[in-house]
Amino acid sequence: MRKIIIDTDPGQDDAVAILLALASPDELEVLGITAVAGNVPLSLTQKNARIVCELAGRPDVPVFAGCDAPMARKLVTAEHVHGKTGLDGPSLPDPQMPLQDQHAADFIIDTLRAEPSGSVTLCPIGPLTNIATALQKAPDIVGRVQEIVLMGGAYFEVGNITPTAEFNIYVDPEAADIVFKSGIPLVVMPLDVTHKALVTNARNQAFRALGNAAGVAVAQMTDFFERFDREKYGSDGAPLHDPCVTAYLLKPELFGGRNVNVEIEVTSPLTLGMTVADWWGVTDRPPNAFFIRDIDSDGFFALLTERLARL
Repeated sequence: MRKIIIDTDPGQDDAVAILLALASPDELEVLGITAVAGNVPLSLTQKNARIVCELAGRPDVPVFAGCDAPMARKLVTAEHVHGKTGLDGPSLPDPQMPLQDQHAADFIIDTLRAEPSGSVTLCPIGPLTNIATALQKAPDIVGRVQEIVLMGGAYFEVGNITPTAEFNIYVDPEAADIVFKSGIPLVVMPLDVTHKALVTNARNQAFRALGNAAGVAVAQMTDFFERFDREKYGSDGAPLHDPCVTAYLLKPELFGGRNVNVEIEVTSPLTLGMTVADWWGVTDRPPNAFFIRDIDSDGFFALLTERLARL
């Protein structure tokens, strides 16, 4: 049983990542969900996180609101992808479960101090503001984190918000820089792998055919953001970025990558937020991340469909 905190800015693909975790209680204990500003502002991401918990029938999972802006920059959002609510597609009721009073960064700090050292995995699937804030505020927690498994960055697939940067890293490059320099073991799910996890028509019909609330909602969500991605990439479906993080925790054998050095560009106007991965080992910088490039996409969608059916 792996204890995790999901740090998120829902987002349709974030919602699917959360549903996959909550549908897997034998392997994953979700200690809490922390919301950050990203795809949409914090007022919506914290609300969307609670909507998703209720969709999964898990109003017992505590949800915390965190940072409403990046550490050193103005917030950039992605309504153009996710719609004005962040969860456009299905019509889901407003949440009844409460938002916790504590700030997300303080919840992360307190949890890491309270749980046995090396027993909690952080799973950021949005900008890294909350995680970096916690690490800066409480340096003692660095050695207590088991691993950080995150969705963010790109190398071979370059950028999706600028020519060179992936959205989650671009929104708060300073926070990403802190996390990547922290010394905590990192597993990175960049666009290089998430763009291979495409929701084709057949895969979406399988979600819809589950007939339960979660399966139908996921089908409606992917229908919505697929329109944007098909137009942009000319692909035969939308990439499911964030669920790759949850799937890795459940079945790491579905993925392949390399231990490499990854640095974050924080100054260049041209390549701000770029994740510079030393894939070919041409520098003497020590590896700091397991950078994923390959996925068994059929295995990934089989896992996702099987778990969503449980909700």
